[in-house]
Amino acid sequence: MRLKIIHTNDVHSNFESFMRAATLIRQHTDEDTLILDGGDFADFKSIELQGTRGMAAIELLQSLEYDALTIGNNEMFNGMETLEYMASSSSIPFISNNLLKKNHSHIKGVHSSIILNKKGLRILITGSSPDLQEFNDGLGIHVQHYKEQLKKELEKQRGTYDLCILLSHIGTELDTELALEISELDLIISAHDHQLYEQAKVVNGTIMNSAGMWAGHIGIVEVDVQADKVELVSSETISTETAEKDEATKIILAENKEKAIEVLSESLYSLATPLWHDVVEENPITNLIADGLKDMLQCDIGLMNSGIVNSGLFDFVSNKKLIEICPSPLNPTTFKVKGKHIKEALQQSLDVQACLADGRGPGFRGRFVGRLHISGAEVIHDGQKLINVMISGVPMENDYWYSVASSDYLQRGSGYESLSHNKDDVYEPEEIKDVIRVYAQRKEFIERAQQNRWSQIRKIRKLLSPSYVCLRKR
Repeated sequence: MRLKIIHTNDVHSNFESFMRAATLIRQHTDEDTLILDGGDFADFKSIELQGTRGMAAIELLQSLEYDALTIGNNEMFNGMETLEYMASSSSIPFISNNLLKKNHSHIKGVHSSIILNKKGLRILITGSSPDLQEFNDGLGIHVQHYKEQLKKELEKQRGTYDLCILLSHIGTELDTELALEISELDLIISAHDHQLYEQAKVVNGTIMNSAGMWAGHIGIVEVDVQADKVELVSSETISTETAEKDEATKIILAENKEKAIEVLSESLYSLATPLWHDVVEENPITNLIADGLKDMLQCDIGLMNSGIVNSGLFDFVSNKKLIEICPSPLNPTTFKVKGKHIKEALQQSLDVQACLADGRGPGFRGRFVGRLHISGAEVIHDGQKLINVMISGVPMENDYWYSVASSDYLQRGSGYESLSHNKDDVYEPEEIKDVIRVYAQRKEFIERAQQNRWSQIRKIRKLLSPSYVCLRKR
């Protein structure tokens, strides 16, 4: 029997492109087709998802009659409660054989595998989710070893299927290792590292394909399943760039956006003093975040890059505004780093081009790196060079390990590499937007945020009068 598999991966809620992908999916679907997603379809940077607890994503998948999806890291980022709500409310199976709750209990609505029947062909679909390591506790998850759990699942299902498909969100490199080691795998849909295969690959008899990212392409694989073998008939990844937008998908998004805006636009509280923003100049909203982090996590200093937010806050605060200005799902993070490495980062921040550098990195949804903002210290400079950093009137020591309240973005050294030389990192489950929500309603923090921490010492030039010059010449 011939079977067609249409697949997407790492869409990341790029719904403009997905509207085009939906048109292609409908065009290429027939009665012998499976439609699958390799994870990170639902990215909670989206207003539509935030305001519907992820159900906008489910409606999109249901409209196109997807058969299954696996759970990527972005499906986890809005917390266990949201993941369970989505999985248990969806008619499309959420599949992961290695993902559990933090207490090792089952996640409601999540399947370790499913078996679908197409004209008598029994198709086993299982999935592997990524280990987020130090972030697992904060997200309330426990991730078992992908290879061990995959082997256990295949052993459990032995004799019950004719074709085995793995939806993998662990990356193509590890997927290649699986193909070389586990002969029972007939097809791997790879995701997580955003690789784009022009055509499917065959590794040790296992067919592998990956459709890039952001719904820029859809993948299509056709296989011929015989009693003793599975053969690749054809494959392609089709660009969505020139496709028309699917009307049904457009309507679903518009309806869910309207619902979400109504839910998220409700004012949480008024803002008497504006919190303006700038990528290069010191500004109160980034100062507020640095101050809030230092207070929340009780560290020596708070440190934040202005690229974490896209604009300022004015008049009132709502969840919609917070999502729009701070879409990155980055976490409050503590770590220890030596004074010399903090100074190096601050010196780098005096360079406008460093502030305007591309800020992309894991979890980052902004554009620019932005200037560093500090809490609990004064940065003294002459406009080009760092002169000193004072903490409670005492100069920062080069070899002393300071505790820093920041984000996991800066902890990894993204944008400011010297900060990666740290130790004792601890990640909190909240997001940076939650810090804004809590501290923007506290008058003392609003007032403190208006106070600059970067102090420029002006270079004094002696202005020589003509008479003085004449005297010197005599």
